[in-house]
Amino acid sequence: MRLSALAAVLLMPALCAAQEGANHVPLQTDTSASGWAFAATGYYYALDDQDNYFSAIATADRDALHLEARYNYEAIDSASLFAGWTFAGGDSVSWEITPIIGAVMGSKHGIAPGLEASAAYGMVDFYIEAEYVGDLDVRDDSFTYAWSELGFTPLTWLRFGLVGQRSRVYESDRDIQRGGFAQLTAGRFTLGAYVFNPDDSADRFAIVSLGASF
Repeated sequence: MRLSALAAVLLMPALCAAQEGANHVPLQTDTSASGWAFAATGYYYALDDQDNYFSAIATADRDALHLEARYNYEAIDSASLFAGWTFAGGDSVSWEITPIIGAVMGSKHGIAPGLEASAAYGMVDFYIEAEYVGDLDVRDDSFTYAWSELGFTPLTWLRFGLVGQRSRVYESDRDIQRGGFAQLTAGRFTLGAYVFNPDDSADRFAIVSLGASF
């Protein structure tokens, strides 16, 4: 399945890593009467020379407490559970930092400490997440992962920008995957499209995401 590419500019991410990646800037969630805010996002990976696959992330937040569940994230046929605590502040420049710790199970077994962080000024924002997956079965299979985005939001319903990752699940001659993305938001739903390596037909691939907050 081939997806049409969005016009993209290349980005070399500040942090490098190794994993499949696609956890992006979290959806803005509304707090329910119970005090909890929930969000879920699914990602479809359209690859030319490998099997397409689906990944998913779900989050639950109450005050500073952050809980997260992932599927096909650290590895294909794996699941992971995380807990963290969010620190936030800023006036003209707003920021959030969430240290997390988690466990990976399924095709890979490991412990995964990590960090999710974002900053925003006006219509410009930057997001990065990174984690170290310590493989409990084969130590040499441990790895560090990061995903970063530089985004621009000129309209309340439109966000676009640059994205970078280094992927273990997606096998490529390139050490770092980079490209562009765009997101459209309507109410509680966000539709996104990501194109990596747009300058290289041999390594080009795309991701389509659909998320909801509730």
